[in-house]
Order: sequence, then C-alpha cells, then structure tokens
Amino acid sequence: MGLLSQSSKKAFRNPWVIGWITLILIVLGVNIAFISLAVVTNPGLVSDDYYERGQDHEKNINTRKAARSALGWQVSLDVPTDTTLGRETPFRFTAVDKVGRPLVDGSATLHAYRPSDAAADFEVAMFEKRPGQYVAPVVFPLKGYWRVIITLQRGEDSWELTEKVNVLVP
Repeated sequence: MGLLSQSSKKAFRNPWVIGWITLILIVLGVNIAFISLAVVTNPGLVSDDYYERGQDHEKNINTRKAARSALGWQVSLDVPTDTTLGRETPFRFTAVDKVGRPLVDGSATLHAYRPSDAAADFEVAMFEKRPGQYVAPVVFPLKGYWRVIITLQRGEDSWELTEKVNVLVP
C-alpha cells in the first residue's frame, strides 16, 4: 500500500476533481456576469427616500382616501384600446363634483411612466376641451406596458388616477 504524499499532484489529474473545479468556476463566472450586468444596466427606478416614504405608507393612503371622500369628485379616464407606437392617441379625462357638475378651471397633467425604463417617462399637459373634460394627445415612444397617471389640480384640491396602457406595434 503506497502512501500519498502531501505534495502529490495526482489529485488534480482526477476527472472528478477537474469536473468539480470547472463547475465551481462556471457558477462563479455566471454570478459575476449577472452582478456586473445588474450594476451597469440599473434603470434607477427606486426613489432615494423609499424608506421614509414607506414608514407612513398606510397612514398616507388612509389620509388620501379620506381627502378623496371629502371631495366627492367622480372621475373617469377614457383609455383608448388602439394605442399604437408612434401614433398620436387622445386620452380623455372627465371629472364632476359631488352633485354632478363638471369641474372647471382645473389643471390636469398626464404622466406616462414606463415601469422598465425611467428614462422613457414623460408628461403632457391636458387641455380643457369642454367643462369637466380634459384631453391630451399622446405619442408613446416605446411599445409595451405603460402606467398612465392623471393628476387634476383645482386650487388646493387634487386627484390622481392611475391606469395601465398597452402600446401596440403598428
């Protein structure tokens, strides 16, 4: 029975040892590639003050719900089903007060938010076509899903409405 010396290099010639070392190196290489890809292509979609905003999230939502209830506004957004890439599409936002009168003299803004790329986000000011109806012609630069946020400001009061839009390829 021969004793193996500590300086023997035969272990590194064993196919099992070579296979395990190769497997470990492949896993480490893939992890390094994924980490560097994540750092280089980070879209920066997380806000800087996410912790502070999250601490009072429930309280903020309840406050917003109470304010909406007190206003009693009824709003709706006409989301076009044929929203197409590069083509102008009109978005219509309608708002009435508690008793059904159109909300006039408001300022409405359409904010298009791209969940996968913050650089593609844009805003469009809406104009009042008739009392209580605000319209904005929108041209989306990229296909796919967008989040459209309409903000109506009237004096100190404001209302926000969010919808998801799928932009199709012509």
